[in-house]
Amino acid sequence: MTPPKEEHRGLVRQLKKRPPSDLDARIHTLHHEAFEQIDCLSCANCCKTTGPLLIEKDIERLAKRLRLKPAEFQERYLRKDEEGDLVLQTLPCPFLGADNYCSVYHDRPKACREYPHTDRRRQAQILDLSLKNTVVCPAVAFIFDRLLETLPPPR
Repeated sequence: MTPPKEEHRGLVRQLKKRPPSDLDARIHTLHHEAFEQIDCLSCANCCKTTGPLLIEKDIERLAKRLRLKPAEFQERYLRKDEEGDLVLQTLPCPFLGADNYCSVYHDRPKACREYPHTDRRRQAQILDLSLKNTVVCPAVAFIFDRLLETLPPPR
């Protein structure tokens, strides 16, 4: 995977040192702007290149959707990563169709529902995650580019 742009790294350094008090509001506004312009179905890069961390509720919901027992679902689709978290065995996501539609969309994991996390509160706490997401998600790259345009330069 390509590394984040140096300008985006600099932005994160700047925001960590001195986050504006309205950082959440700025990012949330840009989140809505980005998704008015960007169609996830034309990209689906998140589903092609990164996998969600699955929690027990995700496993139960997906197993039920696929008419499997949770243990069967886990054996068929999941593995433990280096941190011991349950993640997909393969990428792209096995539930991603050729048309970029998710075959389990209404029952998708919490991590998928929340991606790219630019609409959550306390954005300053997830700057490193968002920086990583700039190379995966065009919407996050758009948000970072717009922040660079609107924030005062670092002193």
